[in-house]
Amino acid sequence: MKTQYIKLFPILLFLIFSACKGNKNLSKENNQSEDTISTNKNADRALSTELLKFKENRLTQYKPSRTRDFDLIHTDLDLSFDYEKEWVFGEALLSLKPYFYTQNQLVLDAKDFEIHSFKLIDGDEEVELSYRYDTQKIRVYLPRDFTSNDTLKVAIKYTAKPNENPKLGSAAITDTKGLYFINSSGEADKPIQIWTQGETEHNSKWFPTLDTPNERATQEIRLTVDQKFRTISNGKFISSKENNDGTRTDHWNMDLPHAPYLAAVIVGEFVEIQDSWEDIQVNYYVEEKYAEGAKTVFKNTPEMIGFFSKLLGVRYPWQKYDQVVVRDFVSGAMENTTISVFMEELNLTEGEAIDSEWDGIIAHELFHQWFGNYVTTESWANLTLNEAFANYSEYLWYEHKQGLDDADLHHISEMEQYFDEATEKQVDLIRFYHEDSEEMFDSHSYAKGGRILHMLRKNIGDEAFFKALNLYLTTHAYSSVEAHDLRLAFEKVTGTDLNWFFDQWFFASGHPVLEYEVDYSDKSNLLLTISQKQSLETTPLYKIPFKVSWYVDGERFEKEFVLDQGWQQFAIENISPVDELYFDEKLELLAEKKSVRGAEHFLRQFESSKFGIARYEALDSLGASYSENKEYANIVSAAINDPFWSIRELALLQIARNPDLIMQIKDLEETLFDLAENDQQNTVRTGAIELLVTIDTDKYSSSFLRWMNHPSYYVAGAALSAYLENENNLNRPEVVLRFEDEDNIRIVVALSDYFINQNVDNRSFWFHARLKGLSGQSLYYFLGYYGDYFAKNQIDQESKIAVENLFEIGLTNRANYIRAAAFQSLFGFVDDEGVLEKIKELYEKETDLYAKRYKEYYLSPYLEKN
Repeated sequence: MKTQYIKLFPILLFLIFSACKGNKNLSKENNQSEDTISTNKNADRALSTELLKFKENRLTQYKPSRTRDFDLIHTDLDLSFDYEKEWVFGEALLSLKPYFYTQNQLVLDAKDFEIHSFKLIDGDEEVELSYRYDTQKIRVYLPRDFTSNDTLKVAIKYTAKPNENPKLGSAAITDTKGLYFINSSGEADKPIQIWTQGETEHNSKWFPTLDTPNERATQEIRLTVDQKFRTISNGKFISSKENNDGTRTDHWNMDLPHAPYLAAVIVGEFVEIQDSWEDIQVNYYVEEKYAEGAKTVFKNTPEMIGFFSKLLGVRYPWQKYDQVVVRDFVSGAMENTTISVFMEELNLTEGEAIDSEWDGIIAHELFHQWFGNYVTTESWANLTLNEAFANYSEYLWYEHKQGLDDADLHHISEMEQYFDEATEKQVDLIRFYHEDSEEMFDSHSYAKGGRILHMLRKNIGDEAFFKALNLYLTTHAYSSVEAHDLRLAFEKVTGTDLNWFFDQWFFASGHPVLEYEVDYSDKSNLLLTISQKQSLETTPLYKIPFKVSWYVDGERFEKEFVLDQGWQQFAIENISPVDELYFDEKLELLAEKKSVRGAEHFLRQFESSKFGIARYEALDSLGASYSENKEYANIVSAAINDPFWSIRELALLQIARNPDLIMQIKDLEETLFDLAENDQQNTVRTGAIELLVTIDTDKYSSSFLRWMNHPSYYVAGAALSAYLENENNLNRPEVVLRFEDEDNIRIVVALSDYFINQNVDNRSFWFHARLKGLSGQSLYYFLGYYGDYFAKNQIDQESKIAVENLFEIGLTNRANYIRAAAFQSLFGFVDDEGVLEKIKELYEKETDLYAKRYKEYYLSPYLEKN
C-alpha cells in the first residue's frame, strides 16, 4: 500500500467503521427510525463518492514511464545564438523509427519555439509536413503509415526562446530554462557564457526531441560562435571551421547513445587544463584566473576514474571526460554525458584550492557516468537509481582516499540531512505519485537512497555488493532501468530473495524508530530489548539486520542479529563479563535510535571504540549532556590528540563552548600552540588559533602575524582576525592595507569585522567593491557584514546605495539562500524611509517556497504591527 493511500485512510477507515457499526446496530434494533436509515444511506453514498474521487485522482496522478511511440536514433543539430535577444537559431535533423506499433503521427517535445519549417526527408526529396504546435509539443501529420521497419528523417528549422514561460525548479535545480545566456550584454567584471542544464526534461527548451529519460540516441552538434569563444559538448571534438563573418563553427560527435536530458553545450572564454586517465582525455575548463587552482581542485579525477572502473568492473564507458566551471549555475553540478558542469564555487585560486573540499561533488558527478548515463532511470519516479548511487559514491571515494573515519563522518552528515527533511515529509523512495518531476530532487532520492545502499552493502558483504553492481551495469548497458532491475541483479548474485528489503526501503516511506535497552544483570549473557516505535499507519514494520559489539581487554567482538518484530529480545551470549554493549556502533542503520545511556556509557565508548565515528558520537553526546561530569575534561584532553581530525576539531569547539576547560586540561596552552603550528588539518589549526586568542592575545601576537602568511586561507584568515582584534597591536592599519585587495571570503570577513568594530567610516568603496566581486557562498557570508557596516555608520548616500544593492540582490539573484540573506540584511535599515516597503516587495515576489517561509518568519512582526 502506497504511503499516500495510508495517510488518507485513517479518516476513511473511521467513516467506514462508523457506517458498519450503524449497520450492525440496525440488525439488532429493528425499531430504528426511517430518518436514521436514510441518514446512514446518505453517509454511505457520500463515502462512496469521496472514495471514488480519491481513487480516480490516484489514477490520474500516477506517473508511469513514458510510452515510446517512436525510437529516437540520432539527433543532428546546427546552432547559433542571438545574444541580444537570448535566442537560439537551430536546424535539427532527427532520425526515428516507430518503436513497435504503426504510426502516422509524430509528437516531439519543443518548448517555446518559433517553428519556421518542418520537413520529411525522403531520399533526395523534402516534403513539407502539416503540424499543430501548442508551444510545448509539435504534433506532426505524416504522409503515410510508418512501421517499426521504417526509418524516417525529419528536418526542423526553428528559433528557441528559452527565457519564455519560465517555470519553478526544485531545491536541487532552481530553474528550468534548459539553456542560459550569462551576461549576454557583456558587462564588465563578468564573463559572457552560454551553458545548458537539461535535467529533468528541459533540453527541449533548445532543441526538438523526445525529452524523456527512457529514450537514447546518438548526436552531432555544430556550434557557430564568435571566434574568441571556446565550445564544449558531448563526445568527441571533430573539427573547427572559421567563417568569413568572424565566427567559427565547431563540430562535436556523440557516437554512443545517451538520454536526451544529458546533451549539453557550453560556450565561453575558458582555459583548458589537459589531463588524462589511460587513453581517456580528462580536461578541466575554468576562467583563466582560476587555472592554477583547477589543477588542484580536480587533480584526483584520473585516480577516481581508475578507482571506480576497478571497483565496478566496468571500465569508464565514454569517449572522454571534461569538467567545466560556469557562472550562475542553477544547481550544484550536472553530470552531462562526458562533461560535468559545476557551480562557480569550484572557481578557486591556487591559494584557495589548498583547502578545496570538493572531492565529494566531483566523485558524485563522475559516478553518474555509470549510474545515470550508462544505465539510466526509465522514469523520474525511479530517480534514486541515479542519485542514490552518485550520493554513495562520495562515501566510496572518501573511504578509499581518506579512510573509513572520514567516510563514516560523511555518511552521518548525509543521514542527518535526510532526518531533517523527514521532519516535514516522508514519502516513498520510488514514487509514482507526484505532481512534478522536480519534486523528486530531495534528500530522500539522494541522502536516504545512499544510506539504503550502505545498509545493503553491509548486509550482503562487499564481494556480493560490487559483483551485483557489475551485473546490473553490464546487463543494462546503454539502456533504462527501474528499481526491480536492481533488485534482480542483487538476487541473482546472492541467491537470496530481497523483496523484503526493497519493499520496505524503496517502495515505502519513513524509517525505523527503535527504542532499546540492555539488561546488564547477567554480565556474561546480556539481554538486548528492541521495540519498533515508528507509526505503523504510515511506515512499515521493518526487518532489520543489525550488529552489536563489545570490548574485552581491548579486543573487539561483534554479533549479528535480525529484528523482525515490533518488540523483540536478544540474548547476546557474550560469555566474558561486559559492562557496555554497543548497538550499531558504526552507525550503519538508517534509524532513529532511542535509549537511556548515561555518561559512563559514552566515557567507555570514547575510550574503547576503534571507530572514529563512534568516538565522535561519544564526545558529542558528552559535550551536549554531560559536560559537568568529572571525567569530561579528561576525555576532551584525549580528544585533542585523537588521530581522527574531526574529533580534534570537535574537542576545540567544545573548549570554546566550555571555557572552564581551559583551566582543567593540563598543558592545554602548549597543546593548542602545537596544533596551531603543526596540525595537518588546517581547520584544526584554525580552531586552535581562535582559542589562543581567548588565552593570551598579546602573548601570541607575533605568532598571529607569522601565521597570516600561511598558504591556507583558513589559517591566514583566523590569524588575521586574531591579530586585528587586539587593540595593543598598533600597526593594525598597516596590516589591513596589506590584505585590502584580497577577495577570499576568510580574509574579507576578518577585515569586515575590523572595519565594523573599529567604526572605520571611510571604507564604503571597499565594501561596495567586495559585494560586486563576490558570488555564491562567499557572497552569502559577506552580505551580513555589508549590511551591518552601512546600517551602523549610516553614511547617507552610501547607505542608500547599500539598500539598493541589497534590494537588487534580494530580487534577482538566482540562489534562494542569497536572496534570503540580502532580505535579512535590509532589516538593519528597516526604520529608514521606504525600506520596509522594499522588504515587503521582496517577500511578495519570492517564488521559492523555502525562501518564502524564511522571509515570512522575519517579516511577520512588522506585518502584525500593521
